Amino acid sequence: MKMYLLGAANPEAVRMLHAVKRSTPNIEFAFLDNDPRKHGTLFYGVPVLGGCERVGELNGEDVRFVNLITGSTRLRYETTCQLVDAGARLGQFVHPGIDLSMIRMGQGSYLQEGVLMQAEVTLGDNTSISAGSVVGHEGRIGHSVFMAPGVCIAGCVEIGDGTFIGTNATILPRLRIGRWVTIGAGAVVTKDVPDFSVVVGNPARIIKTNAVPYPDARVFK
Repeated sequence: MKMYLLGAANPEAVRMLHAVKRSTPNIEFAFLDNDPRKHGTLFYGVPVLGGCERVGELNGEDVRFVNLITGSTRLRYETTCQLVDAGARLGQFVHPGIDLSMIRMGQGSYLQEGVLMQAEVTLGDNTSISAGSVVGHEGRIGHSVFMAPGVCIAGCVEIGDGTFIGTNATILPRLRIGRWVTIGAGAVVTKDVPDFSVVVGNPARIIKTNAVPYPDARVFK
């Protein structure tokens, strides 16, 4: 199998792909990046072949693509849509140390080392969870969601599409977080959060509304 990773920016991705190759030696990796200055270069020894325009020629029965862009969930959503519109089949870039038993995942997951998901967690398509984050039992995570390092989500929480959760944020049990919400680093969320809100602090409070032109973050229409 060949796997192409969109976004040659974080060296941790290279360390992780080597871990994946040790557990699954038949996977070959290369990067794509939409910055033309990176095309034809090596990113920590791994080739950067081009941008999304290369998907058509690289595509094949045994080829998968995963988006590593995480700085903005809107940009993550839009670039994954570019991949899918070009015919890409999304794969799973998951650290081999993660226990996936009793977990349901959509396509295009990017899960870093040390992620802990309890039983009956559901992940939507195009989800990214960073190192050391915890998702409690029966959590429902929407499409194109990003969790930064050290996020702690208690049990039975629902996270809406396109939500961005900052480093070390905490969400208490049985809450509903809406679509395209931004939760600031270190925030402690103690009550439901409506769609498009930006929340910060302990306890978290709404400080403004996101201007996002999408009703959801589904990459497969």
